[in-house]
Amino acid sequence: MQMIEIAQLPGRYAAPPVKVGDKPIDEDSIAREMQYHPAATADEAKLLAARALVVRELLRQRAVELGLLAADSRDEGEHDAAIATLLERELEVPEPEEEACRRFFDADPERFSEPTRIAVRHILLAAAPDDADARDAQYRLGEQLIEELAVIPERFTEFAMRHSACPSRDEGGELGWLAQGQTVAELDRALQHLPEGLHDRPLASRYGWHVVLIDERVGGQRLPFDQVAERVRHTLREQATRRALRHYLLVLEAEIGVEGIALDDDSASSLMQ
Repeated sequence: MQMIEIAQLPGRYAAPPVKVGDKPIDEDSIAREMQYHPAATADEAKLLAARALVVRELLRQRAVELGLLAADSRDEGEHDAAIATLLERELEVPEPEEEACRRFFDADPERFSEPTRIAVRHILLAAAPDDADARDAQYRLGEQLIEELAVIPERFTEFAMRHSACPSRDEGGELGWLAQGQTVAELDRALQHLPEGLHDRPLASRYGWHVVLIDERVGGQRLPFDQVAERVRHTLREQATRRALRHYLLVLEAEIGVEGIALDDDSASSLMQ
């Protein structure tokens, strides 16, 4: 069986003590685990870390009960192997049927489309987020460059080499072909919706302002079912496994007992392969 991500099930976080059966989840363990759960606030990261440890301890105790793991084992590799065997034995995940796969494919065609790629050139006019004067000045410079490029677009390379703070200036501002997620998030979101050509205003990012020219946009075409059938099957199998694991953890919570965090049946699993 393929190991899937172990869920952090949402629930209500209460201050320690957090316990699974008779086993406390101590503050030091939660603090060490927090590094693996980045969040907007320390309290949120602490909650996510505590949930992850509770889920792991539920599975560990069940593995010990079934004789898959020695109660005194401290070896992380042994724990992982025991949990994999446990889930292989106890989770019942039906294989998706062909008809269900086709329905899922037809209901969400964009999910199984060719990824859109865009050929982009830009000029980065650098300004720190907290430097209001610099950002204002660089924005005005961006507007000026756009006005001139609208008249003489051939000057883009020249302007990039003179003004851009990005290493791409040496290539005339060319970033090459970009797919979603390959540039800074703020700029990436904007690029997904822009038409080809010179954008009519500077775009903001944490690094400053960007004068952007999209030379070409390709992709986004729907792929035939036969070409993505295995992806569809994998997605449905993962969803079914997530539901089965969520139910399994709720059963373990009821049998073993959890204090400090309540696992509920609306939990959205974030599972590991």
